[in-house]
Amino acid sequence: MPAQGGAPKGLLQQMEELMAALNADLSQLDADLQHSTDRTPPAAPVTPGSRAYESEPRSDRPF
Repeated sequence: MPAQGGAPKGLLQQMEELMAALNADLSQLDADLQHSTDRTPPAAPVTPGSRAYESEPRSDRPF
């Protein structure tokens, strides 16, 4: 099976190249996932005394 340059490659060399490409892809995916989990969903800024979530029902109220 000829390589892109036209010269035949050994099976071991092909496997090493495929594994290197796969490893690079997985590393990039891992970095992307780590970056996406570092971000928190945007929320309304809450300042002391504000009633940001007053319209939502709360089940933890004692009354």
